[in-house]
Amino acid sequence: MKNPITTVIFIGILLLLDFYIFNVAKSVTQDCTARNKQLIAFSFWTISILSVFAFLVVAFFPPNTLSKSISVAVFATIVGIFIAKLFASCIFLIDDCRRLIQYVATQGYHLFTRQQSTHTINISRSAFLSWLGITGGAGLLGTLFIGFSNKYNYRVVHQKLSFSNLPAAFKGLKIVHISDIHSGSFLDSHAVEKGIALINAQQADVVFFTGDLVNNTASEMDVYQSMFAEIAAPLGVFSVLGNHDYGDYVQWPLAGVSKEENLTQLKQVHAAMGWKLLMNEHVLLEKNNEQIALIGVENWGAKARFPKYGKLDKAYAGAEGYPFKILLSHDPSHWDAEVRKHYADIDLTLSGHTHGMQFGLEIPGFKWSPIQYLYKQWAGLYVHGSQHLYVNRGFGFLGYPGRVGVMPEITVIEMI
Repeated sequence: MKNPITTVIFIGILLLLDFYIFNVAKSVTQDCTARNKQLIAFSFWTISILSVFAFLVVAFFPPNTLSKSISVAVFATIVGIFIAKLFASCIFLIDDCRRLIQYVATQGYHLFTRQQSTHTINISRSAFLSWLGITGGAGLLGTLFIGFSNKYNYRVVHQKLSFSNLPAAFKGLKIVHISDIHSGSFLDSHAVEKGIALINAQQADVVFFTGDLVNNTASEMDVYQSMFAEIAAPLGVFSVLGNHDYGDYVQWPLAGVSKEENLTQLKQVHAAMGWKLLMNEHVLLEKNNEQIALIGVENWGAKARFPKYGKLDKAYAGAEGYPFKILLSHDPSHWDAEVRKHYADIDLTLSGHTHGMQFGLEIPGFKWSPIQYLYKQWAGLYVHGSQHLYVNRGFGFLGYPGRVGVMPEITVIEMI
């Protein structure tokens, strides 16, 4: 965030939240001793000022001034504090709305009855809502800190799918589906190696990767290319691009490389790892003289101005006559927007992109994440008629270096 205007706005929001929260804290601690009040004020503003200073250091110091692990930890802490304060402020705002409504109602009553108020109307804060906001914000911050330890806590998810039109030779086909590696976020290569070993331990017939190999640049794979090249399967490893793979989120040229050269290098990384990158095209998978079509498109997103590089019509052309079709498409919003509307014979679509927001709650029979208010299909299996969509929760992480409730995923799909 090196744009000065953006930085000033963000710091301004941080300080406004601080003043708002501090006023609430003063009201709920008014019965404390003067010494304790001073201690609370000193602690609160020390943390706030240090947060602003740390943010400025991360935002404006030259690259590589801080180690990657330190800069990520500092940035994540700042974001965590910001989210916690924002959550607490939402609770306080509910209380302030209640107070405003009560004040207006009281004033209205006096006007209607033509009574003169003999004293200043003072509607105090709700102690319950004030403490709820404070403890809720603190609890959320603590949860985010605990989530740091889950970023490499890979979970294998088994999913059996049945299709009446699946050729007999492909009954029992085992697919491993991974997505959103985001190698530029990794901090622990040994932990990543364990995740790759877990992928290979599934002994899949075929492996599919549905995009976002990097955060921005092909060079992010320098350390990890040889590791991911170890992923292998008898029918091959196939991949597509995600929105981050195009380098749309950084200024080019970068380190003397143009945006076009970076994309070329990234394609070469796929090839060097032995992954077949599908660029708006389809290939045939064959077993015992029977074939199914595997279609792969570039990124195509229906939301938030995500790019529409994918050309499903081009990729689909020529696959019409095959009895079963699998589509690899990074963004799950593609399914409702185009796949279901115009390609009813695409039986299975595999996507990623959402990461399950790396935050949520998943228990048997119930799952929730804030991302569901943006994406109807955001994690797991979705079925509409004979068409199926599976959204992988992501192998890596982006932004927040952790996972709360939504673990990094290796999907094992068995076709029955």
